Amino acid sequence: MSESIEPDAPSHAAQQRQRASQLARAIRGELQKAVIGQDSVIDDVLTALIAGGHVLLEGVPGLGKTLLVRALARCFGGEFARIQFTPDLMPSDVTGHAVYDLQTEQFKLRKGPLFTHLLLADEINRAPAKTQAALLEAMQERQVTLEGRALPIPQPFMVLATQNPIEQEGTYPLPEAELDRFMLKVRMDYPDAEQELSMVRQVSRSTRADMLDVQPLRTVLQAKDVLALQRIASDLPLDDQVLDYAVRLARTTRSWPGLTLGAGPRASIALVRCARARALLRGGGFVIPDDIKGCALAVLRHRVRIAPELDIEGLEVDHVLGQLLDQVPAPRL
Repeated sequence: MSESIEPDAPSHAAQQRQRASQLARAIRGELQKAVIGQDSVIDDVLTALIAGGHVLLEGVPGLGKTLLVRALARCFGGEFARIQFTPDLMPSDVTGHAVYDLQTEQFKLRKGPLFTHLLLADEINRAPAKTQAALLEAMQERQVTLEGRALPIPQPFMVLATQNPIEQEGTYPLPEAELDRFMLKVRMDYPDAEQELSMVRQVSRSTRADMLDVQPLRTVLQAKDVLALQRIASDLPLDDQVLDYAVRLARTTRSWPGLTLGAGPRASIALVRCARARALLRGGGFVIPDDIKGCALAVLRHRVRIAPELDIEGLEVDHVLGQLLDQVPAPRL
């Protein structure tokens, strides 16, 4: 049985925030049972869920990217769909298509897996650009146009796409327009020795070969609860100095040495929305500069491009952005 937040409950705003924060932390606790050693990744995914955004998960095979999404779907009582992206996948396989019904002698719309609450786009960079583009309208407009009709997608709607960074053969880079639609690009790294030991111990007890079983996880929230979390987070107080800090970070990327492409205004908006979600997740009553700074790497890393000469030297975009975050002064509240 899931807990619930009633959006119109006649309770004080502070009490409502507290209940929302408790619910968000309950989801985090359930996810940590299944995905060991990836606490920061779990926080980033929950941040995007509460902020109403989409996530691109990047990491080498075997780190638990798909497991994390399956675990989130288990904790979430809404609809879940998975698409395995392959080179021969067609746009209609994602969005749906019209089918001719012989009995009625009419065309009927058959909706694709895109019409769901939580969509796992597995190995998204294995499909060509034409198929990747089928996600664009859904991610931005929360609707899909089929046979000239705009069909709304159930709310909340979240795309969690995974991609492997090292397997270049048979992959297609995501275009900038699509990358920009992802609120966060989250990198999954190897767990440390103690966490890996704990993971191996737990998985080796599992009946499902090399996978952890997500069945024991409890359903913590329903679709209406996610919408309530999003609404409560969007109402969290935000000081003008913190807002200015978010905009300054995004604008600084456009003139920062070592970056040839800076982040657009959508990055500023994403920083603010994510910061509000993080504030709710930590149980805060308002947004602080650390909430902005904590999600800045995940918001900015896929929206900027590193200079070729730094790329040749082996420097990564995270290193350049780390220097930027250290040098742009944060407000003191």
